[in-house]
Amino acid sequence: MARIGGRNRWIAVPAGLLCLAVVGSLVWLSLPMVPVAIGWVGDTLRSATAPRPAATPAETPARLAAGGGAVDCRTLYADDLWNELLWRPGSLLNQSMAAPATSATAFSDAATPEVVVTCTWRFDAGGIVTTLARVDAATASVAAASLGGDGFSCEESSAATVCSRTRAGVREEHTVRDGLWLSSVETRWHPEDYGARLDHVVWG
Repeated sequence: MARIGGRNRWIAVPAGLLCLAVVGSLVWLSLPMVPVAIGWVGDTLRSATAPRPAATPAETPARLAAGGGAVDCRTLYADDLWNELLWRPGSLLNQSMAAPATSATAFSDAATPEVVVTCTWRFDAGGIVTTLARVDAATASVAAASLGGDGFSCEESSAATVCSRTRAGVREEHTVRDGLWLSSVETRWHPEDYGARLDHVVWG
């Protein structure tokens, strides 16, 4: 049989043996990873077919307050609003159990709030007092009538009663929902959508 031109048997045989040795070495080195690979494939298949548990809802300040849990001023605010208040010139925060600062005293007296936390912010120009309190579940049904009689504009839904009023540089915002009353009194400075942003954090 004619030999293929350019092929040298003295080079081809050692080269072939060297390739076999390299492949054998790679196979030998990979042997410890075989059980790992098999386990990974098995875990992937099991996780793909296993039922996924429902996500646990996050604990909101409203849930904590309703269950008697601890709520402080920091938990009432999203990070962006907290920073906006904190970096306001002259910002000073006092946390207490003081009664709501609303001028709607008739509604406050009727609601008989059990204060969870009151956050009093003082700035070089103005201030904000926000109170979260527990109230009787029936309070929501009389909030619109009572606050409306004091000049507040109210919106009622199946979930909440939301009332607001701006007078002489003072803005009051009130939300009554799920046995809780969130009251805010803003003097001279009114952060954009302050009440709505608080509601979103408190009730989720």
